[in-house]
Amino acid sequence: MTSEPPTGPRRNSSSASRSSSHSPSRSSAATRSQSTLPASHLALGAEGEARAASYLASKGYRIVARNVRAGGVELDLIVRRGRSVIFVEVKTRRSQRFGPPELAVNAAKRRRLVAGAAAWLREYGRGFEQFRFDVVAWQVTPSGRGEEAWRLRHFENAFEANDSAADA
Repeated sequence: MTSEPPTGPRRNSSSASRSSSHSPSRSSAATRSQSTLPASHLALGAEGEARAASYLASKGYRIVARNVRAGGVELDLIVRRGRSVIFVEVKTRRSQRFGPPELAVNAAKRRRLVAGAAAWLREYGRGFEQFRFDVVAWQVTPSGRGEEAWRLRHFENAFEANDSAADA
């Protein structure tokens, strides 16, 4: 297994996988911190993650886990393709008030994701040759008659593990 993600394109592309092996529940700490958020915000995030999992499955990725806590960090989706494991952060927004959803994966968030991925790999990473970090960003906008349009952007290899250390 390599200790660094593979190099490759860092921008928009669409690759994905199917499966659903195990899906550990959220820890009580995650539940406590999320209980202060409005229910609609939590529902939007959960729908974004479910849509991302479906999208990735339709592209041939195998879903390994959803909403896993590792090293004190929540990992939204863990998927695999061949002998590679991909840690997918999903961001869903109804507004661009704070910019596009993918911008929420800032340097601090990347450092936490890298730490969580490292903890997960130590425990479950046998058999994987490579890993990478993807971001799936959903922009949700009204489309009339009470319906919403979901616009997807999938950033494969959005950042590398050593990128987050350089930002520190």
